Order: sequence, then C-alpha cells, then structure tokens
Amino acid sequence: MKRSFLAAALVLAACTPPSPQSAAPACAAPLKPALQVDLYFGEVGPTQWAAFLDEEVTPRFPDGLSVIDVQGQYRNRQGTIGRERSRLLTVVVFDAPSHLAKVQAIVDSYKRRHHQESVLRVEQPVCVSL
Repeated sequence: MKRSFLAAALVLAACTPPSPQSAAPACAAPLKPALQVDLYFGEVGPTQWAAFLDEEVTPRFPDGLSVIDVQGQYRNRQGTIGRERSRLLTVVVFDAPSHLAKVQAIVDSYKRRHHQESVLRVEQPVCVSL
C-alpha cells in the first residue's frame, strides 16, 4: 500500500475541520461523546504487524483498540488501480484533542518502518457507552 491511500489522504486533507459545535455530538445517556479514529494500513506480514502493535500502538492506546483485516483499492500516481489486503485500526478516544500527537506518531512510525507513502486517517465524532 505504498501509494494505497495517497489520493484519498490528499482529498481528506483538503476538508475543513468541523466546528467546535459539531465536533461533540449530543449524546443521550448513558452514551458519552467521543472521537473514533480509523487508520488504514498497507499490508505487512503478521510478525511485523504484531511488533508494530506491541511497540507503537498499544503503549499509546493501552485502554483498547480494534483491528480488522480489509481489502483496499486505490489509484496510484501512474493512474493504475491497485488492490491489496490492508488493516483497519480503530481507536475511540475521550480525550480529544490530546490524541492528535499519539495518532500522528503512529502514522509516522508506520510509514517510516514499512516504507509506506501514506496511512489513511479518518476521524469522526461518535456517542459511546462502555
């Protein structure tokens, strides 16, 4: 996924961030406002992925996360459609915006360690009950 989500990431980077009023949804009790962070990673081997989770992700988000194997599709710089297995990492945070540096460190580390051009990042306000 070296170029997997570059185009999508550029499009999302152009989006205007939500206003403070729309950032926190009105949640009915017992739900509480939170932020869902989804990161889409290009394929690496299971040993490399486990090491990345243990060394980079879990120390930053020890309270929990989810990982789902997904199929990705993207258009590379040459205009060719590429397809590959990918991983979707989802973390729900209650301490926005303090999560920003942690998420960016994970993205930067993955790109550096696995020679990836991009990691697609999506954030959206949600209502959560634990």
